Amino acid sequence: MDILQAIIIGIIEGFTEFLPISSTGHMIVAGKFLGIPQNSVVHAYEIIIQFSAILAVMLIYREKISFKKVDLWSKLMFSFVPFAIAGFLMKDYIDLLFNVKTVAYMFIIGGVVFLIVEYFYNESSTHVREAEDVSYKQALWIGIAQVFAIIPGTSRSGATIIGGLLSGLDRKASSDFSFLLAIPVMGAVSGYSLLKHYHDLVGADLMAFTIGFIVSFVVAYITVKLFLVFIQRFSFVSFGIYRIIFGIILLVIM
Repeated sequence: MDILQAIIIGIIEGFTEFLPISSTGHMIVAGKFLGIPQNSVVHAYEIIIQFSAILAVMLIYREKISFKKVDLWSKLMFSFVPFAIAGFLMKDYIDLLFNVKTVAYMFIIGGVVFLIVEYFYNESSTHVREAEDVSYKQALWIGIAQVFAIIPGTSRSGATIIGGLLSGLDRKASSDFSFLLAIPVMGAVSGYSLLKHYHDLVGADLMAFTIGFIVSFVVAYITVKLFLVFIQRFSFVSFGIYRIIFGIILLVIM
């Protein structure tokens, strides 16, 4: 992987990781078009830039990363449990799902789900407007919804946001809880993957890795900031339409 490819992948990771459009799906597709082989070195690089995206979210939500927010983090860890269990049980089979066709179908299915949920969404009926006010029951349902993100193309943030909306959270609370939940989830996934691929970092192009890390961090920070402003004024319909169109294009050209 050269520096230009590292920058492109870093931009894609930073831009798509926290939007409900599946970063994994975009990374698989981008790798295909850029001719980047899905080898252990590339996987190690993806772990590095994913970690930088986590740091961007931690910076944005730094006021919530505190001992004063123990109750919130207890709920986040409780929400993390279903994904942890499912990930452990399916760890030997997940790689079988990493293909463009699976990504395409999950893009379309996820897009349709977003449109259906938004059609029935009623702002006045939602009763949770702050992540801190999420109940343990709601956290559990969000965690169960997150399990679907194991399938490439589903989108972790998309699954948890949908789970939040269906559980009675408004758009902002769903997004905040989703982004905060990404910290333990992605931290665990990145840590596990790094243990598996740490030896691949030896002899890798450290310059490309470093530049990609910085690019991913900056893009993720800007993207999350803009997204939080966007959802104050608009719905998730545009993301649903994008997912459907992108999925259909993939089925046609791949």
